[in-house]
Amino acid sequence: MDTTQRTDQQRSADRRRRELLEAADRVVLRDGPGASMNAIAAEAGITKPILYRHFGDKGGLYAALAKRHTDALLGALRAALDAPAERRERVEATLDTYLAAIEARPQVYRFLMHPSEGGPQNEQGFDMGAYSFPLLRRMGEELAEVIEERVDLGPNSQQLARVWGHGIVGMMHAAGDWWLGERPCARAELVRALADLLWGRLAAAGDKAGGPGF
Repeated sequence: MDTTQRTDQQRSADRRRRELLEAADRVVLRDGPGASMNAIAAEAGITKPILYRHFGDKGGLYAALAKRHTDALLGALRAALDAPAERRERVEATLDTYLAAIEARPQVYRFLMHPSEGGPQNEQGFDMGAYSFPLLRRMGEELAEVIEERVDLGPNSQQLARVWGHGIVGMMHAAGDWWLGERPCARAELVRALADLLWGRLAAAGDKAGGPGF
């Protein structure tokens, strides 16, 4: 098999995988945590064994969907952090970007973070923690890198940046999860309250020399 043929086959496989993920997204938007492999296969117009051939099992499909949505969210968060605005405005914009994302697609959020809510429709043996917790870990590490490259935290800055990165992501996740479930206040109110909580040390820290600034 020559290189051109292999490349064409890979492109075809990648395109088919994207189509299946788009079908899965449609089912998740409709069914949330109750989305099943059977429903996704039906939406894609294929049999369940063919779906397994592409993703292995629900865990494989979940991981692919999680990467798809996490990549998009991290891109949006980076854009908010890079916006030409004062630091406080960018902090609020970053918090708002996260909350707006989970508010806009709550069923996707619940599928990724609360798949057990699907009840008996969920495939037995699916371990939510094995997949959702690494998403938060990845977001924490990404934010830690941003803080490390932009903010002068003094001695031991790399470790402190990781503490901040994971702490901020944990705060956003816990507060956002509570807010999405109860809607106790407007999104803007929650953004301001969380920014107030973060602002003390962030306001005092200088930009890192040679960095892009924060």
